[in-house]
Amino acid sequence: MSIDAEKLNALINSGTAAGDLGQRLGLELLEASADRVVGRMPVRGNTQPYGLLHGGASCVLAESLGSIGSMIHAGEGRVAMGVEINATHHRSATEGHVTGVATPVHKGRTLATWDIVITDDEGRRVCTSRLTCLMRDA
Repeated sequence: MSIDAEKLNALINSGTAAGDLGQRLGLELLEASADRVVGRMPVRGNTQPYGLLHGGASCVLAESLGSIGSMIHAGEGRVAMGVEINATHHRSATEGHVTGVATPVHKGRTLATWDIVITDDEGRRVCTSRLTCLMRDA
């Protein structure tokens, strides 16, 4: 099952899919299916006081992508909620965009776990995250 990226971007902009926070961070969805979700966001506007990409912004990107994949996997009439996330920040990013690619580790009926790799414009790994979502009836 796949959802058209344009439709999901409309959901993000409405504050429904990635929520208001994803919209504020400039999250742009590039690809979305139950097997792979890709999105990006600008570094500018998402930095900490030293001008580096804020680690929390990386976590928002990761959780948004994994949650969208879980929503697609869960199907109509079900909701997905993040219950655990961790992140390892490998290097800083100071300009351009970062891109996250979420791939499932496990897709069950009630839990889905995703690995999310975030890279900079040169393809260098900035962050590795893992997210687990609980899925239940709406």
